[in-house]
Formats: sequence, C-alpha cells, structure tokens
Amino acid sequence: MSPQRPWYFMFTCSDDVVGGYAYDPSLRKWYGFRFPCIDNSNWSTSSSCGLVCLMDGENRSRVFVCNPITKDCKRLQDAPGGEFPDYTALAMSVDRRSHGYVVAVAKCKQVPQDYYQWDFSIHIYESETRTWVTAVREVLVGWRGGDECVICDGVLYSLIYPTGVLGNAESRHCLVMYDLSTRSSRTSLMRMAIPVPCSLTCGRLMNLRERLVMVGGIGKHDRPGIIKGIGIWELHKEAWQEVARMPHKFFQGFGELDDVFASSGTDDLIYIQSFGSPALLTFDMSLKQWRWSAKSPVTKRFPLQLFTGFCFEPRLEITC
Repeated sequence: MSPQRPWYFMFTCSDDVVGGYAYDPSLRKWYGFRFPCIDNSNWSTSSSCGLVCLMDGENRSRVFVCNPITKDCKRLQDAPGGEFPDYTALAMSVDRRSHGYVVAVAKCKQVPQDYYQWDFSIHIYESETRTWVTAVREVLVGWRGGDECVICDGVLYSLIYPTGVLGNAESRHCLVMYDLSTRSSRTSLMRMAIPVPCSLTCGRLMNLRERLVMVGGIGKHDRPGIIKGIGIWELHKEAWQEVARMPHKFFQGFGELDDVFASSGTDDLIYIQSFGSPALLTFDMSLKQWRWSAKSPVTKRFPLQLFTGFCFEPRLEITC
C-alpha cells in the first residue's frame, strides 16, 4: 500500500488504555483500535514511517518498537542512564529506504544536594547494531531537560527549560541540538541554544517532511497556567518563523484551555487536542487549513476525565 495520511490514536487516561480509537483523516472515520505493548496510560511515544516507539513511564529504560497496524512488537535492550530520571524525552526516526531506525532517549536528573546543576545525557539506539551508545553526557547549570525531543533531518532537537536559579537572563525555553552523524559531544549543547519565539506552555516538537515544527500554547502574563492562543512555528536556520495561529473560533471550541493539551504531527498534518475534551482539531501545513475531525466516539463520563493521543502513519510493510 502507498503511504496513508497519519492517523491519530485517542484514548482516555485510565488504568485500561489498551483500547482506544484511531482517526483516519482521509475517510474522516474513527475505528475502535487496540494498541500493542501499552498496558497503562503512563507511556511516552514517538513515531516515524509506520513504526511507533514507546517508553514505559514507570521504568524509563523499558522501550518498545511496534507497528500498530500489523501488531508486530519488539522490546529493545534496556536503555542506559537509569530507570528513574527526573525527566525523559523520546524520539525515533525510520529510514524510508532501508527501514532501519534510530531511537534517541534524553534523560535528565538533578545533581544530588544541588539545586543548580542537572545531569543531562543522550542515548542512541540503532536497529542495525541493536545496541545503545551514550552520545552526550553534560551538566547543565540553571537549566534542565524535559519531555520533548524529535529527530529531524539527522539532527536530534530537544527542549530545555530554565530552572529559575542563578538569575537566568532567559526565562523562555531553549532548543538544543545534536547532530547524530557526528557521534561527538566535544561542543557544549548550550553554545548553540536557540530560545523559543515567546513564552510558551506545552511546547511540542515535530518532524514534518524533514522540517522542524513546534506547536505551543501562548501564555497569559496575568494568569499563569492559562493560555490565550496556540501557535505553530517552523525553524529556518536559527530563527523561528510563525506559520499559523489558531483562529479564535477554533480556540473557543475547546472551551477555556489551561496549559495542558496534546499535539503531534507528521507528513503535512498536525493534530491538537485538549486534555479535558475528546474534540480533535487538525491543521494542514500545505493548505494552511484548520478543520475539526469527525466527532469522536469517545465520550466524557465524568468532569475530571482526561484524554490524550498521538499520531502515526498506518503502514503494512514496515517491520521492527
């Protein structure tokens, strides 16, 4: 089969999340869907070219790769860097010709008895060698890692966050990068740090046709934790360019958004979903068009029920 437009897998945050619903944007249909490997709601995910990588939130060294359509699933050798870091980010990239893949895990842990320093490390897994390599190990001062990274055009990009100590002049998140082809960490990651375009909440990085795109909530200065809009930016060289901002009529469709919402994308399609609602919004990068999905079959059964999800390409020929 030729590659299809990315589907979105939506599930409610509960103890039993092996079942959920997958949305097909081409036919505008939802399907009941059981996702392999997932046995609870606390998982980090990354997807590329038909494969999905999953990392267990209870044990950050436990990593799986699967094809959700064929149900093919494989557990990787445990990732180095410890099972219980304070923050962990996951990224995956599949070569579209050879179907070999790379998995990157960025782990960050506070230096014991030290509020200023954080141990930050990047660990790389290659399907060809079936082994992990610790590519970066660095101590960040006044900054910490987070839960967001992506591989784009052979470079690993990761968001880091100011800790509010040592009088950081920069209060915004920053983007750091590591060239996977160099396998060298002789240069400090912070020397190439790029601030995000404005004060953001829930920033998410995504690879759209080897272009680095970021989606984030634009914070209200007078109401911390509440956002006034959602923007989309693309990185050109070392500068962010705004691609779009969610129109107010769509933003209102979510109700009042706090700073927790899910967003993911691949190909030319971005999905955005509030954690408090099963409503799903799409943005087509090529057409610059916002559109609601067909109504989700997921229903909200109680006021504090939360929803989340992620996108992946449905493909039959990719194996892990």
